[in-house]
Amino acid sequence: MAGLNVLVVNAGSSSFKASLFALEQRADDGDEPSGLLWKRSADSPADVEELISTIWTGKTKVLQSAEDIDVVGHRVVFGGAELFESTRIDDGVRSQLARVEEYAPAHNAAALKAIEASMRIFGERVPQIAVFDTAFHRTMPENAYTYAGPYVWLEQGIRRFGFHGLSHRYSAHRAARMVSSPASDFRVVTCHLGSGCSLAAVRGGRSVDTTMGFTPLDGIPMARRSGAVDPGILLHLLRHGVHTIDSLDHLLNHDSGLAGLSGTSGDMREVLSAIDAGDKRSKLALDVFVHHLCQGIASMAASAGGIDALVFTGGVGENAPRVRLAVCERLKFLGVVVNSTLNASHAGEGIVSDQSSNVSVIVIPAEENWIIAQECLLATTGR
Repeated sequence: MAGLNVLVVNAGSSSFKASLFALEQRADDGDEPSGLLWKRSADSPADVEELISTIWTGKTKVLQSAEDIDVVGHRVVFGGAELFESTRIDDGVRSQLARVEEYAPAHNAAALKAIEASMRIFGERVPQIAVFDTAFHRTMPENAYTYAGPYVWLEQGIRRFGFHGLSHRYSAHRAARMVSSPASDFRVVTCHLGSGCSLAAVRGGRSVDTTMGFTPLDGIPMARRSGAVDPGILLHLLRHGVHTIDSLDHLLNHDSGLAGLSGTSGDMREVLSAIDAGDKRSKLALDVFVHHLCQGIASMAASAGGIDALVFTGGVGENAPRVRLAVCERLKFLGVVVNSTLNASHAGEGIVSDQSSNVSVIVIPAEENWIIAQECLLATTGR
């Protein structure tokens, strides 16, 4: 197979990342990423066209022109009940993404802007592939994805979809490779901790449960999102006129979580700095976060039928050893023992558990773009 230059565009809720890979053939999910030619990140997808153009212009130039790009892959958080599998983007796909934008408002709008910018740059010549975060969680059993509301909900497509699937997929398979365990026998809880946070129970390389649900608002607390709350609270706020639907939406998605409790931006670095300065609200925010994170990990271990490895990934998972230590200290009852020295000094990919631990504690950098690139190869070549 001739090599392909695959551009990956990843518009997240709080960041924008793009990567260019030169790939000859598809890799296994647990393989370490290779073929990276270029990568850039930004705080916003607003300047997508300018950023992408640096692939063939300026000091970061690695190709001669836009004509050298063979395929563009886009991370799309939510495609609704109809779109799961990686698919070539056309007008119908774009319309569907716009229709379900309200269910992942911080993500789908950014993805659509990035898609439109890529279309302007490359036109119809270059295939544009949508790769969905929800795809990995399609293997969840019915009892895990069904809500205990009326059965008609399920008939209407109201179910747990799960998100961060690209990250969970890579880190689960990479962890199995790192500890030389056959993926078919491996039980791992993956913790994607960033601006958005979710956990997944992965058994035999397949997702069997996850914390995010019908939308990315469910699950454990996040930087600015509440995570799961008693729905009676929401009814109370609406019934007494404290909030409208729109203001409640904003409250839960932007003014809650670590930010809402601490009064900071919700960035874990700011929260930890405020704690060191004696701020009690920030201490409470971290304690609440760790409490729910430990609850979630234990529930995911139950769904997986046990736990062989605990993986931390994402910006917080990779770069906040204090959070990892606080979590692991509370999970000793599961056989988790972290090596405090390794954990504190660790950078990049590695195992930070103690030799006495029954569970491997592993830090793995998030590689969503690598998985997207592999999906683009499959969608373009069929192999």
